[in-house]
Amino acid sequence: MTGQELTRLFRTQGFDFFTGVPCSLAEGVIAALERSAVCGQTPYVPAVREDIALGVAAGAWLGGRLPVIVMQNSGLGTSANALVSLSLLYRLPGLLLVTWRGFEGKDAPEHLVTGEITRPLLDLMGLPHRVLARGGEEADVAWARAEAVRLSQPVVLLLPPRVLDPDAPEPAAPEPGRLPAPVATAPRPAAPTDLSRFDALRAAVEALGREPVIHANGYVCRESFAVRDRAENFYMIGSMGLASSIALGLALARPDRRTVVFDGDGNLLMNLGILPMVGGGPAIDRSRPTNFVHVVFDNGLYGSTGGQLSASRGVGLEAVAAACGYARAECIDTAARLSHAVSAALAADGPSFILVRVTAEEHPVPRIPYSPEQIRDRFRRAVAIP
Repeated sequence: MTGQELTRLFRTQGFDFFTGVPCSLAEGVIAALERSAVCGQTPYVPAVREDIALGVAAGAWLGGRLPVIVMQNSGLGTSANALVSLSLLYRLPGLLLVTWRGFEGKDAPEHLVTGEITRPLLDLMGLPHRVLARGGEEADVAWARAEAVRLSQPVVLLLPPRVLDPDAPEPAAPEPGRLPAPVATAPRPAAPTDLSRFDALRAAVEALGREPVIHANGYVCRESFAVRDRAENFYMIGSMGLASSIALGLALARPDRRTVVFDGDGNLLMNLGILPMVGGGPAIDRSRPTNFVHVVFDNGLYGSTGGQLSASRGVGLEAVAAACGYARAECIDTAARLSHAVSAALAADGPSFILVRVTAEEHPVPRIPYSPEQIRDRFRRAVAIP
C-alpha cells in the first residue's frame, strides 16, 4: 500500500481532517494529503509542533470533524502534556499515525532510545495502539476508527519502516500564494493601564453574540465564567498554551462561524508558533482564516502560579502577530475601546489580533464547576451545525 492509498483509506473510514508534523517514513502520506487538500477533498494543516497539531485536531473534532494527526514517535514526548491534559482529559476522539523511528534498534543514534520506549510510553498514557503491517491496513484503520469513537479518545497506529510502498512521482503541491504585506500597528500607549482583566473580560463578553469562545487555562477562563457562563464557552483546564490551537482547528472546521479565543500572554508565549500558522494561511491551498479573532489579555505575569514575570513585558505581541500575517492587529488599554475592537473584529474579515493591556489584579472567582466531559459536550452541542 502506498501513502496515497493509505490516505484514501482514512477518508473511506470517515476521517475528514488532517494535521501533523512531517517524518520521512510518512513522506508519501504527507504528499498525498497536500495533493488532496489542493483538490479540495480534505483540509491538511501542517503544524510547527506535535502538541499544536493535537490542539488543532481537538478544535476540529469540536467542530464536527474526525481528525488524523501525523507525527514521528519523537513527537510523543513533545506532545505528552497535550495528550494527557487535553486529548485524554476531555476524551477527544482521533487517530494518531505515529512513525516508528528506532524500530528494532536499527536507526540513527538519536532515534534509538525513543524507538525502544515507544510502546511502553503509549501503554503508560493509556493509548490503545496497533502496528500497521503489510496486508492488514484496512482492518487496522477500521479498528482505529471504531476504537476512537467507542472509547471517545485518541488511538494510535504505529508505522514502522518499509510498510508503505513508494508512490509514483507526481507534481508537488503548488507554492502558496503571496499574502498581503504586514499591517502597521499603532504605537503602544506609554502610560500604565488601570484596566483589570475582569473588567476587560466583561467588556469583551458584552460585544459577543453566539460566537464560540475558546478560553486559555487559569484565571482567564475562571474570570470569564464569573462574568457570564455561556454554553459557547470552552474552558481549558490543562494544556497551557493550546487554546489558540484549538480555536484555529474550530475556525477551519466551521468557516461559517466566527471563532474567538480568549488567550493570556503566558499562554501565547508557550505557543508562539501558532501566530505564523494563523497569519500565513494554516491549511494547504487555503487563505488565512478570516473568521478567527484572537484576544490576548496581557498582564506581563504568570498570575496562576504566584505572579512571576513573563517575557511579554518587553515584547509587543501585537506587532509580532502583524509580522506573522494577521490582517488586523492592535493594542487596547480601555474597556470602551476593547468592546468596540471586538465588535469590529467580529464584523470584519480577519484574522484579527487584539492585545489588551491589563493590570495584575485578580478578581476572586471560583473554579469552573463542570467536568471536562460536561464542558466538551455542551460546547459541541452549542456549535453544532443546525
